[in-house]
Amino acid sequence: MKIAILGGGISGCALARMLAADGHNVTVIEKTERAGGLCKSRKYGDFTFDEAGGHILFSKDKEVLQWQIDRAGGEAGTQKTVRNTKIRWHDRWVPYPFENGVGHLTKEANVECMTGYIEAYVERRMGKPCPESFGDWIQWRMGDGFARQFMVPYNEKVWERDLNTMASDWVAGRVPEAPIEDILRSSIGVDTEGYTHQSVFWFPLHGGFEAMVKGTVQDGGFDLQCNIEVQRVEKTAGGFKVNGNDYDLVVNTVPLPQIEGAIQDIPENIRKDIQALKPISLINVMIGVKLDEPMPDLSWIYLPFEEQGPTNRVTYYSNYSKFNAPEGHGCFLAEVTHRGQHRHDDKAWLQSVAAGLENAGILRQEQIVLLEACNNEFAYIDQDLEFAARVARVRKWFDESGYLTFGRFGRYEYHNSDQCIKRAKQVHAHIQQLAKTGDQTPLQLP
Repeated sequence: MKIAILGGGISGCALARMLAADGHNVTVIEKTERAGGLCKSRKYGDFTFDEAGGHILFSKDKEVLQWQIDRAGGEAGTQKTVRNTKIRWHDRWVPYPFENGVGHLTKEANVECMTGYIEAYVERRMGKPCPESFGDWIQWRMGDGFARQFMVPYNEKVWERDLNTMASDWVAGRVPEAPIEDILRSSIGVDTEGYTHQSVFWFPLHGGFEAMVKGTVQDGGFDLQCNIEVQRVEKTAGGFKVNGNDYDLVVNTVPLPQIEGAIQDIPENIRKDIQALKPISLINVMIGVKLDEPMPDLSWIYLPFEEQGPTNRVTYYSNYSKFNAPEGHGCFLAEVTHRGQHRHDDKAWLQSVAAGLENAGILRQEQIVLLEACNNEFAYIDQDLEFAARVARVRKWFDESGYLTFGRFGRYEYHNSDQCIKRAKQVHAHIQQLAKTGDQTPLQLP
């Protein structure tokens, strides 16, 4: 088949490579100057940074993990790291996830957290149902103490809204529940490990996370067309047209609000649903520092409190690969989510980000030799209480229409890059069946 894939992020490029290997004629159409999407990286002199957060190569799926490593340079071209992640809780370091580090809090906070957690645990065992809102979910899952000491301030920083106006279903299936025995052990000072699927990760030695995308494009067997905006997509008697060119199949991975105006066949009620799908934006602040001692052996950290500045997460990026910074230097990525109120080119605001990190004990401002930033409009999914019903209608229309759509914002699923690749494999299997039988069965994704 002749297939057009709209958008050259990791979702689109991964699917294109898989389809090209089957012998299909695949064209990826990308609006910007190169493929990558949220996986793009950039260089400032001898510093390398990721544009949209501190990505890592990991997956619960061994095939997907190996696929990522192979595309990113193989075992010889990647660095394997044992995760060392902390929360900066006021003046001390607390292991991540927070419930596994409760024994590192003050005694008063430890008791407060454990009292609330045990009360919440008993209520769940007695049958208290999972609540609809995210704010109530935090109380239901974690209890008052964990909510006040970390979960509420951190998540209010990330999501920039009242947590009770957010749905809980996205997190209910995403965040694993630590065994109560582990939390009890932690509370008396016995270290336990949470989120073990993330305990070891890999990262490209050279080129940042974008190296994985470049490895997907290289010898991928498909036609990547950059600097082309998709202006018109429509069904025809025999297939589809994209910008006037004929195709047998169209697969979208572009954020839905950015592409809906080009797709002529979308009904008006579905357009309204798409237009109501809002993103949360991310400014990634790129900080290069001159070191007078080695970087702490940390992977990334969380900053929940207002006095730590607007940053919610800091990646110790030069620990991922020594080639991310020149000799004698280190580099950080500081993530700040927002809803349009910050500008990445506001130098005074960037200085305030650095000041917050200094106040948190992360760096000293006199160390800074590079302070840059980039904005990502589509970074996180704003999952209000109407989101699930709204996005279900949108997905249903696409799945039954003959168009295919997937990707973090092509389907509005809160997926990391490994999950996007897994989705590409599932869409690939669907297209294989379509090519074999010609049967236009609606796309069904687990």
